[in-house]
Amino acid sequence: MKQHRVRAYKSAERLPRADQLAWKIAGVAADSVAVEPDVVEMIGNRIIDNAAVAAASVARRPVRSARAQAQAHPFKPGATVFGLSPSERISPEWAAWANGVAVRELDFHDTFLAADYSHPGDNIPPVLAVAQHCGLGGAALVRGLATGYEIQVDLVKGICLHGHKIDHIAHLGPSAAAGIGTLLNLPTETIYQAVQQALHVTTTTRQSRKGEISSWKAYAPAFAGKMAIEAVDRVMRGEGAPSPAWEGEDGFIAWLLSGPKATYIVPLPEKGEPKRAILDTYTKEHSAEYQSQALIDLARRLGPKIGDLADIESIVIHTSHHTHHVIGTGANDPQKMDPKASRETLDHSIMYVFAVALEDGGWHHQASYAPERAGRPETVALWHKISTVEDPEWTRRYHSIDPREKAFGGRVVVTLRGGSVISDEIAVADAHPLGARPFARPQYIAKFRKLAEGVIAQGEQDRFLAAVERLSSLKAGELGELTFSVAPDRLGPPQPSGIFDFVRGHVATAS
Repeated sequence: MKQHRVRAYKSAERLPRADQLAWKIAGVAADSVAVEPDVVEMIGNRIIDNAAVAAASVARRPVRSARAQAQAHPFKPGATVFGLSPSERISPEWAAWANGVAVRELDFHDTFLAADYSHPGDNIPPVLAVAQHCGLGGAALVRGLATGYEIQVDLVKGICLHGHKIDHIAHLGPSAAAGIGTLLNLPTETIYQAVQQALHVTTTTRQSRKGEISSWKAYAPAFAGKMAIEAVDRVMRGEGAPSPAWEGEDGFIAWLLSGPKATYIVPLPEKGEPKRAILDTYTKEHSAEYQSQALIDLARRLGPKIGDLADIESIVIHTSHHTHHVIGTGANDPQKMDPKASRETLDHSIMYVFAVALEDGGWHHQASYAPERAGRPETVALWHKISTVEDPEWTRRYHSIDPREKAFGGRVVVTLRGGSVISDEIAVADAHPLGARPFARPQYIAKFRKLAEGVIAQGEQDRFLAAVERLSSLKAGELGELTFSVAPDRLGPPQPSGIFDFVRGHVATAS
């Protein structure tokens, strides 16, 4: 990997293209290196993972809304949408939109955390949609996804967004555009323009993850994927983009990040170096924000040691800056302590998550968020005894570049009536590559089977998994197998009409 210094430049300095981050990213995307077998295997795992969480969310309201919007844009050849028949094809940007929401709605797929946060599996819906629409095969898809993961992970390692209240989809738009560029074997110049355009239009604030969190949290990555497809299409037609997007005098770094005097270091593969960043990422066993994963596992372990939870006087979670300030009491969000808060808000409250995991000895993607579950008096009482504090050592480990000491957990101190104390700690989730039960293909399949139960027919599950096993050898036109269909009654009730439905209905009436 080569470390690239990135900073803002005045327009009069005329930064050469070869020295711009977008050009370097485009060069990586255009470098047609082979995808190594362990990377191919992990890409297959994440395709399974995305389908698993999409199955669990397919009937939820935000997913129904996104799917209805997509269905208003039928197109041939088009792309598939989770839940629908593979013969029902949708314009690729809208298919990516619908699938992106389905994948993200439950906050239950893969993650990578470094200088910033990300869910790199968000690259899969847009890259796959374009691959299906363009009639490509498995080998091209694998190359495109390897690039999407590589660029997103490298940007997350080098550039902090959350410190400036910029949402992390600002790294996803460029990575998805780069992945599509690799998929389509586009020239460096085209990818360069698309990456910059995608950055420019996917820079939004972190309010989507603050206060009363709405369904936009699930839509935001889908929006970035949709914008990436549109950016690539636009520049393929010969159009340009704001340039240099990161380094410009009025650009991303100068005005939205650390300013004209700041320097960032972004690692990128050398020419000819394999794209292996997906192997640095990890998935979730529990449907909750990633910093909750290890602490849910710790709660399962602590519960039997505590015994009667009514004896608890207080629980203090000593953890990293991120956990304390984003999902802990350091966020100063009263909504995180409100039993009537939205599911998305409860997902981002480690106080709530830890209380329920202690009481139930585990976590469920639906039952643990149910309003009646959140409103139990004993749960509310326990929940309000929990607080977080930042521990500099946990923050240091969170930001460590050494995977052996990088940690996303914390130390929990439980004080009981009478003054006795029970304390325990955990560094990484059980499902983490360095955890107690690391996920591999059998665990991904088990997660898919569990979440698909009662949603996807057994034969359809088997067909989908068999297609993933043949990922690299899927022929041109066979990528439509990388989806699943369900019975119409599993898709949930009809959605209220929107603008697109009105237009279609108006046209139908007029004709």
